Amino acid sequence: MKTITVNVSEPVYADFREHAKKMDRPTSELIREAMEEYRNSRIKSGISVRDIHPLGLEPRSDAPTGGEQERDLLDEMLHDLRA
Repeated sequence: MKTITVNVSEPVYADFREHAKKMDRPTSELIREAMEEYRNSRIKSGISVRDIHPLGLEPRSDAPTGGEQERDLLDEMLHDLRA
């Protein structure tokens, strides 16, 4: 496990500390869980940028469908770096 130092506002830390006390758990454990939840939902979610549509707009019918022949978006972005 990696030890880190994080600066947070007093109100945020107070809320975590109060909730941890109610749950009879260490504050650091709740913060680790919050970080893991963020990681799972935002970083490791597996959602492709191709699946995210601009707010207020409907997907175009002529947009790529992600077929087998279509290259992965990340491959397209990193293609020049691999050469």
